[in-house]
Amino acid sequence: MCGRYTLSVRHEVLAEKFGVSGPLPELLPSYNVAPGREVPAVVGEADGDGGNYGRQMEMLRWGLIPPWADDPAIGYRMINARAETAPSKPSFRRAFRKRRCLIPADGFYEWKKENGGKQPYHFRLKDGESFAFAGIWESWTDPDGGTVRSCAILTTEANEVVGEVHARMPVILPPEDHYIWLDPDFEETEPLAALLVPYPPEALEAYPVSRFVNRPGNDDERCVERVA
Repeated sequence: MCGRYTLSVRHEVLAEKFGVSGPLPELLPSYNVAPGREVPAVVGEADGDGGNYGRQMEMLRWGLIPPWADDPAIGYRMINARAETAPSKPSFRRAFRKRRCLIPADGFYEWKKENGGKQPYHFRLKDGESFAFAGIWESWTDPDGGTVRSCAILTTEANEVVGEVHARMPVILPPEDHYIWLDPDFEETEPLAALLVPYPPEALEAYPVSRFVNRPGNDDERCVERVA
């Protein structure tokens, strides 16, 4: 699974990288993004211009709330969606067809059982660049008519680097797959599911970090400092 990640890049940089237009949310660097928080996501918006579409950046609550949910707390159990079952699982299948997004990040954490405890590891691209998780989103209406837009991160089998720590990893989409993933008019599940594969291991690096990151309230550069 993916339960924490990092995003320390300014919104202007993300907007240029992902081709976003329109208003941008104000973002502060975060070294410990946790479930339940509002996170930036890139969504495709149809513009009616010959099949083209625009891209907007929105803030979505991390933890997908299906439209039929009675209690929004269900989102805390739905921060991830398995690539193998998301196209058909009732909680995710509508979002998979119609409401996909990119969730920007520049690293993520996984925990490994070591010496009677769990040691956190930080994973990032070797070139230090930001990237995008494959995400899906939904809109939920509360009894008073208020709307909550929420998201989940797709996960897949771990590659050789992540597999040393955890059996699964978040899906990192390369730039060449961003267009089809965000296309609001493309609903063919098989070609979309084919994109959800482990990221090339040679592009990733990992190192142990302090258990300081274990507390969601701890959110500064100490979270990503390498430890022996």
